[in-house]
Amino acid sequence: MKVRFWGVRGSIPCPGPETVKYGGNTACIELILDNGLNFIIDAGSGIRELGNYILKKGEIQKNNIKIFLTHTHWDHIMGFPFFAPMYISDARIKIFGPCASEKDSLEGIVEGQWTYNYFPVLHKDLAAKVEYIELKEGEYDIGNGLILKTKFLLHPITCLGYRFEYHSSSFCTVYDTEPFQKKEELVDFIKGADLLVHDAQYTEYEYKNSKAGWGHSYMEYAIEVAEMGKVKRLAFFHHDPERTDSQLDALSKKYISPSVTCFFAREKEVIPLS
Repeated sequence: MKVRFWGVRGSIPCPGPETVKYGGNTACIELILDNGLNFIIDAGSGIRELGNYILKKGEIQKNNIKIFLTHTHWDHIMGFPFFAPMYISDARIKIFGPCASEKDSLEGIVEGQWTYNYFPVLHKDLAAKVEYIELKEGEYDIGNGLILKTKFLLHPITCLGYRFEYHSSSFCTVYDTEPFQKKEELVDFIKGADLLVHDAQYTEYEYKNSKAGWGHSYMEYAIEVAEMGKVKRLAFFHHDPERTDSQLDALSKKYISPSVTCFFAREKEVIPLS
């Protein structure tokens, strides 16, 4: 099992000369199993390049595209209309995720992007067969030996953390979220993970002085829970769109741990899991 990052930013894409190293696309992660199956976490602007990559490799096969949305905020779904497999008749796409509220369905929110108010193509005219599956907190057998565990996070709308377990490897995503008052709840969810991708949009100073309540975490907290959970590697994720490459380089020298390998996620970076 390995992970490839296609988008690592939060809030809004930020392309330009100052974000080339780490990347300017919003959240999109590819999970690749050793049996060749691929899974996608979030459909931010990074999913556009991933879709083109899938087509270039000729990997459009029935039932092989499964997308797991953490939540439906704009920066996590904005890439959908530009995800090329949606326009291929051979594609079978399953979209998993939480519903934002009791009155809004997952399908209704995502489908709403394909209206003439926002886009020149309607959802009903998509060539691919698209299915929506709503998730709650719990455990799911995805098939092919992959187990998914989900946890509600602390965000202004319903948001899920994901834990993928495959054979002896485990991979966790914990974003978008603010710090848990009872850290033990989160620590139990991430315990022993080979890789934890954690919300780290802010420093502790930034969070406590002006960003509390905005739905995101700080780097010091990410390190603390990773150490408590004895995870092997921690990827700081959901970088602030105002953060430049040079600033992230400087932060990478400051935010380290004696027991957990820490790094700032970069687009196209591939992380093999044991």
